[in-house]
Amino acid sequence: MYGRSNGATELKEGIETITTLQDENILVTGACGTIGSHLVRELLTHDPATIRAFDNNEAELFSLKKEFGDDPRTRFLLGDIRDQKRLELAIEDIDTVFHAAALKHVELNEYNPFETIQTNVQGTQNLIQASLNESVTSFIAVSTDKASNPTSVMGATKLLSERLVIAANTYKGDRETEFSCVRFGNVLGSSGSVIPIFLDQIQDGGPVTVTDPEMTRFIMPIKEAVTHVLNTHEVMSGGEIFVLKMPSIRIGTLAEAMIEEYAPKADHYPEAVDIDIIGARPGERTHEKLISTDECKQARELNNMFVILPQIDFTGYKEPDYSDVNRIKSEYTSEEEDQLSKDEIIDLLELNKSISAYSSVAGSQMD
Repeated sequence: MYGRSNGATELKEGIETITTLQDENILVTGACGTIGSHLVRELLTHDPATIRAFDNNEAELFSLKKEFGDDPRTRFLLGDIRDQKRLELAIEDIDTVFHAAALKHVELNEYNPFETIQTNVQGTQNLIQASLNESVTSFIAVSTDKASNPTSVMGATKLLSERLVIAANTYKGDRETEFSCVRFGNVLGSSGSVIPIFLDQIQDGGPVTVTDPEMTRFIMPIKEAVTHVLNTHEVMSGGEIFVLKMPSIRIGTLAEAMIEEYAPKADHYPEAVDIDIIGARPGERTHEKLISTDECKQARELNNMFVILPQIDFTGYKEPDYSDVNRIKSEYTSEEEDQLSKDEIIDLLELNKSISAYSSVAGSQMD
C-alpha cells in the first residue's frame, strides 16, 4: 500500500479530499512567507488541533497573529531554524511538519553563501533531527526548481536540503516518520517575484527592467502551490519528491503583456514605457528545470504531477505500482514547455489575484 489514502491510484486519478490533517498538531516553518502564510490559512480549513506558525520575522509574525490571533488553534512562535534548542521546544507534541523556511533570493545568496548554508542546509538538518527526536508522523519540505541540476548557491543548498530530507528515511530507526519533498517553480506575486516589480515600474512610467527577454520560468498561482503541498501530504509514503506540472512564461512576453494591459490604467501610453535589458545576475540561468536528465530514470509522470522516487534504499519502503505509468525520457524544463501567450498571462494574473493587490514588494526579478 502506497501512502495513506489510495496510493498510486489516487495519485494518478487526482485527490478529492484532504483527510489526514484533521485533529493534527502542525508546525509550519517560514510561516510568514508567501507559501507559509497561505499554508496556515488553508490548513485552518482542515480542522487541525493546533497550528504553530514559526518564523524569525518579528514584524510579519505580528501581522500574521493579528490576522489569525482570535483562532484558538493558532500559536505564533518567534525563532530561527538555525537554533536547535528553539526548534526542540517548538516541535514538542507536533504530528506534522511543513518546512517552508529558507533563504531564496538568488543574487543575495551568491554574495552571502555561508548564511544560505546555515539556513537552508543546517537549518533543515536541525528540523529533521528535532522531528526525529519527537517522532513526528510526517515531514514535508518545500523545495524549488533551482534544486534540479543547480547553478546557484541557493539552488545547491536547496538540493542538499532535499537530499537531507530524503536520507532521513534511512536512519529514522523504528520511528514511523515519513520524510518527503515537494518541488515547484515561481509563485505569482511572492516576495521577490517579478510581477510586483514590473507593476511598480509601469506605474512610474518605466522603464521596465528585464534581465533577458528570452529567459523562461515556471509559474503557478499560490492556491495551486498550497494545494500541491497538501495533496503531497495526503499520499506520501516517504522518500519521494513530488513535482507539479506547471505553465511556463517567457520573461519578455510577460513584460510586454503587463505594459500593454496596465500602462493605460496608470495613465501611461504603452508605447511610451520602455523595456531596458539589464543582463542576467550572478547565479541566474536562462531556463529552469524541474526534473533533470539524471533524475529521469527515477521519475514517473501522473495526471497533474511527476513523482521522483528515491534513489537510495531504506527499510520499509515499497515502490508503488506504477506499471501503467509513463517513465520520463527527457528533462522537464521551462524552455521545452509551451509558453503562455500575452492574453493567457493576463488571464492568469487576473484570475488568481487582483492586480490591484500587488503592492510594492521589495525583491528582485523572478528567481
